[in-house]
Amino acid sequence: MTVNRPLGFKVAEPTYTPAPRPRRITLPGRTVTLEPLQASHAEELFPHIGGNEHGWLWDYMLGGPTVTVAELQTYLADFEKSESSILWAIRVHADTDASESKLMGYIGLLNIIPVHRSIEVGHVMYSPALQRTTPATESVFLLARYAFRDLGYRRLEWKCNNLNEASKRAARRYGFEFEGVFRQHMIIKGRNRDSAWFSLLDSEWVEGGVEEGFERWLDGGNFDAQGRQKSRLEDCACSVGSGFINDDT
Repeated sequence: MTVNRPLGFKVAEPTYTPAPRPRRITLPGRTVTLEPLQASHAEELFPHIGGNEHGWLWDYMLGGPTVTVAELQTYLADFEKSESSILWAIRVHADTDASESKLMGYIGLLNIIPVHRSIEVGHVMYSPALQRTTPATESVFLLARYAFRDLGYRRLEWKCNNLNEASKRAARRYGFEFEGVFRQHMIIKGRNRDSAWFSLLDSEWVEGGVEEGFERWLDGGNFDAQGRQKSRLEDCACSVGSGFINDDT
């Protein structure tokens, strides 16, 4: 007896062969450069993300907070040696003097599954001065482009604590599709964590226009002399027919 049941679409070569793993390479952009994260970055990063005054930045992170430079150095050293996660320090360019650029946070790729061509952007740590800025958006763009264009991944994930409303808004703004909530997913720092899951697919990045929307928004011509945007990322995306969510918050 033959039973005809629905099956997934055929995946063409070379997409069903394992993707290469990301490497610790420098990723340059217009407003930022992503540098492979090192423990030695702790001293430069600490004034922006460390100490008791920045403890709130770590509320939804898996580790931390780090109240001394030595603690941050130890924390970063674990990532530097990790085979399962690759992190980049975010060096924000100065407007006129490259020597005045500053490390203002870090971001990474994790949950790397080459055989399924699936990968996650995460471990996102933005200093207060980096949050809701062009360099913050470009940091996500550089990693997404690296994952899709250079490495050929099919799926880019974004996960966060379901209580982290800022992270969920950011995911939607960047074009990620909400997939649901994994209830009682983790226990972090003795507290329950329900995790919100989002994804962005290779077809959405290329044919869907998400990549082009990012490029239009990040173009220098989209900003005035004071660095203020002329068009929102959502508007640039809509003009090329992508699935970005309009979010004024």
